[in-house]
Amino acid sequence: MERVHPPAYVDLLEAMNARGGGALDADTFLGPRSWESVLASAGVALAAVEQGMRKGTAFGITRPPGHHALADRAMGFCFLNNVVLAGRQAQALGCARVLIVDWDVHHGNGTQALVERDPSIRFVSLHQYPWYPGTGAADERGVGNVFNIPRPSGLPRATYVRDFLAGVDAALEDWQPDLLLISAGFDSLAGDPLGEFTLEPDDITRWTEALRERMGTRPVVGVLEGGYRLDLLAAGVVALVRALS
Repeated sequence: MERVHPPAYVDLLEAMNARGGGALDADTFLGPRSWESVLASAGVALAAVEQGMRKGTAFGITRPPGHHALADRAMGFCFLNNVVLAGRQAQALGCARVLIVDWDVHHGNGTQALVERDPSIRFVSLHQYPWYPGTGAADERGVGNVFNIPRPSGLPRATYVRDFLAGVDAALEDWQPDLLLISAGFDSLAGDPLGEFTLEPDDITRWTEALRERMGTRPVVGVLEGGYRLDLLAAGVVALVRALS
């Protein structure tokens, strides 16, 4: 955990948990059993990476999500940054270069902040913009390793798919990752109450298959981010897992 989050921050969360919980920001609360779930979610992300490196693909059903979590700050329902923890675990196990792609309708500001100065990790994010959390403009490039694809609501489905894969191809130009991590947010599906994109589960299948094709035999591992209508969340997860199978 200390590869990503400083001990003082983890201690703060543990102390708050011991007191019965409390508010960390306007929409992020630690309840009496939240810390147990936070740790389990991070553990699932680490296990998914290890499984993916052995088997080629894996998907971790991680709740609470993680891509808004900063090094020392919880926000947007996120406490620990699961996907960055997974990326650092992969590097510790021998994957020198890691590509993270994020299709949650909200920008993964925490993920970007944690990797934007590290050229060994590249980050591609398709997200609604302007929208919460207000970050993710196209000119936010880190050290040339950040590829933001901010898009307005209501575009044709095919436009989002095309632009997302174009961003992935830009990240892969003259750079070959050893492992691909997916921050799979299904609030990007049409009808989710917290997003305004037009994507359907078939689009998740289509671009996941395209990602696997680009990676060849190298591992592809997903972790769950947002998704706030349960039927859509289930359909999105099924579409992703089928494409990974």
